[in-house]
Amino acid sequence: MRKKQPSTDPNEKLKIEAAMELGLLEKAQLYGWDKLTAQETGKIGAMVKKMLKRKEKTTP
Repeated sequence: MRKKQPSTDPNEKLKIEAAMELGLLEKAQLYGWDKLTAQETGKIGAMVKKMLKRKEKTTP
């Protein structure tokens, strides 16, 4: 079993939220983020990008 390393990604919270909404969080937690397919990773990345844009629009 892999030892968890502290995250260095500043958008980790958004990544987790996106993975949860896409139904991929459990897979990521069980096998690690690096075991997701390129398609799954792309979907998470696209969703995080949208979340960041929404966040920018709502912050003054």
